[in-house]
Amino acid sequence: MSDKAEMNWYVVHTYSGYENKVKANLEKSVENNGLQDLIGEVQIPIEEVIEIKNNKRRVVPRKRMPGYVLVRMVMTNESWYLVRNTRGVTGFVGTGTKPTPLPDSDYAALMESTTVTQLDIQVGDEVRILSGLFENFNGRVTEIDEENQRVRVVVPMMKRDTAVELSFDEVLRLEN
Repeated sequence: MSDKAEMNWYVVHTYSGYENKVKANLEKSVENNGLQDLIGEVQIPIEEVIEIKNNKRRVVPRKRMPGYVLVRMVMTNESWYLVRNTRGVTGFVGTGTKPTPLPDSDYAALMESTTVTQLDIQVGDEVRILSGLFENFNGRVTEIDEENQRVRVVVPMMKRDTAVELSFDEVLRLEN
């Protein structure tokens, strides 16, 4: 019927927390109605978040755009109607009643694999150093560089403060 070159990515707004249900319902509707040539893919942009709490690392998937799913489709009245009337969908992103296709560069940026690290340490916290030259020393966090995932810790040594730069997973917050 149509060829894949006409397919564009569209952003569909959903009820928050319903992204997975909308994806499943939409894929099932496409299959049941035989519209695979009009609606190709449904994606939920996800990033991996590494949470470090009490020296335990957990990898947690997190939605990059809560309340939205991406649909690769040929925009026709039939495909628009199917997506728009899927349970949990509130509408398309676009101006007025006309959905706006997502540029391929924006889609690529959204789907790019990223990992974010969240740390339960703040400036001023007492930490224990877990490895390296200062292993088992205690110190105070003076700076956090989230972009490079590093912390600067001041360690008292021989009546002098020594600044040490460490990665997030080399320190453990001490309970006060």
